[in-house]
Amino acid sequence: MKKELGASEKFRGRTFTDFIETPESDETLIEKDSTYLQAFSDGSSGKRRGSLRTLFTLYRGNYARLLFGLFCKILDCLPSLFFTVATANVINILTYRLGEPSAVSEIVLNLAIVVIGCAVFNPPLDALFVRNNSIAIRSVEANLRSSIIRKLHMLSISYYKRIHSGRLQSKIMRDVEAVSQLSHSLLASVSEIIITFLFSVVVTALKDPRILLLYLVMAPISVSITQAFRKRLRASNSTYRHEMENTSASVMEAMELIPVTKAHGVENIQVEKIDRRFEKVAVDGYKLDRENAFFSRMIWLTGVLMRVIGLAVMAVLAWNKVILIGDVVLYTTYLATITGDINAILGFIPIFTKGMESVNSVGDILLAEDIEDNEAKLKPPRLRGDVRFQDVSFQYDDGNQPVLRHFDLDVQAGQTVALVGASGCGKTTAVNLIIGFGRVTDGQVLIDGMNINTFDLHAYRAQLAVVPQTPILFSGTIRDNITYGTPHLSDEAVMTAVEQANLLEFVQSLPDGLDTMVGEHGANLSGGQRQRIAIARALIRNPSIVILDEATSALDTVSERKIQTAIDNVAHGRTTFIVAHRLSTIRHADLIVVIEDGHPIERGTYDELMALKGEFYKLQTM
Repeated sequence: MKKELGASEKFRGRTFTDFIETPESDETLIEKDSTYLQAFSDGSSGKRRGSLRTLFTLYRGNYARLLFGLFCKILDCLPSLFFTVATANVINILTYRLGEPSAVSEIVLNLAIVVIGCAVFNPPLDALFVRNNSIAIRSVEANLRSSIIRKLHMLSISYYKRIHSGRLQSKIMRDVEAVSQLSHSLLASVSEIIITFLFSVVVTALKDPRILLLYLVMAPISVSITQAFRKRLRASNSTYRHEMENTSASVMEAMELIPVTKAHGVENIQVEKIDRRFEKVAVDGYKLDRENAFFSRMIWLTGVLMRVIGLAVMAVLAWNKVILIGDVVLYTTYLATITGDINAILGFIPIFTKGMESVNSVGDILLAEDIEDNEAKLKPPRLRGDVRFQDVSFQYDDGNQPVLRHFDLDVQAGQTVALVGASGCGKTTAVNLIIGFGRVTDGQVLIDGMNINTFDLHAYRAQLAVVPQTPILFSGTIRDNITYGTPHLSDEAVMTAVEQANLLEFVQSLPDGLDTMVGEHGANLSGGQRQRIAIARALIRNPSIVILDEATSALDTVSERKIQTAIDNVAHGRTTFIVAHRLSTIRHADLIVVIEDGHPIERGTYDELMALKGEFYKLQTM
């Protein structure tokens, strides 16, 4: 049975006709990703390939389809190309009375055949050309975006700290679209230009090689005039693309800040800030348009000069009976065609330059080396949940000093551990190391006695659940958000998680229950409701290790109490790490660790630390 596919799925395969119900296998996806990676990088030397070679390699596996499309384009162009030859022959016959009277009828008949041929064969040939090219281009476009998304999910968290999400969005959508547009131009417009150019050159060479010499003298003039502007045009395109990426990032940031902006009454300041970005884009765009226009004017002027000179030369040759009158039409037409083709190719340079910039931009992601390498690593069995920090030190790549220093901590399976301390002391860094969001500078993190660096992090994290301070919800139903990553669970399992997350009363109060839409980022829910949905999402995964990062820090007392009950349900029978500022929420923790400047300075139960009257006591009384 075939199924109706969404727009995003229709271009995943090689063709548009043979869809299957099952998705592509992991092996197929890995093969495609490898193909695109090889397109950008020479595997033998590790060097980055040239942009044009990269674009050509992207279509590996589609070459037969593209060649068939090109063959259809050639057949499509031939009738109109022979029309000029037939016209020249008719003029010569009528001017010089060449051949028998029937020759005129024969020429007219040939012209009629050409016209009928164009009318009959052009539509199906053009349809075949468009179909094959479009299938190849759109499948590569979708697969390239898919490969970028998979590569982004392979990159480490530190990568995302160096690049704004708005720029990534621009690369995925705008730059891949530019690559597709470049491919369309190359396969449609440029291929037709090359066909007409070659046909004109071949016919002229067969009929009178001397005229071809004239072409060879005049053509380089057009090239030399326009070559001087290419480097300047390339630089302008690069500047404009970078400015667009930066503006896209600023706009996305501004959209996310709208609630804060309105709350503080600084809408005008934010609008003016974005307007300045738009003005900068407009100025850079104007400069680019101006240079493109000047470039086009130079090409047009050069073409006119070449045709005028060519016509004058042909007139002199015909006057001296070197060529026939009809051949003047033939050669001047072909000279105009050749000159126009050269100018069209040169006019295509801005589009080509922009496309090559986009190819390089996409390559920046696919060639990024800051990845989590899980190949051939250990896929851990069901974890007990023992966690041990063994003399761990950690420093960020761009940091001046360690965030954690000689950090030791031994947590038994099923324990609830609270990490407390002032902001910036290293609490979140410690739990991020448990998640695998960073590699220790010194020491090691052991999970059930195994070094986390030996783990396939994808398989390992399947046994973890993280509830961040700000829960991340997406547009969809409450059910979709709870079952994220585990969509095939039964209603019974979902409702169990809802009940344990202390969310049942809220869900039952909704007309649509679990099928209620939450809106973007859960905008129509309260903070406590969003947090409990995130906790239900953690529970439904049945994790061995749970990390709660300040899950109650921004909530009212009633919401906090409800979430505290949910947290107790999460922690039951699981190793749980709680990063907390509200010390009252960790009274029942098995172990509280006080961190200062990246180093544990106190540890014990709530009552033990209060009796000690040390740093924890000070924090609590404050």
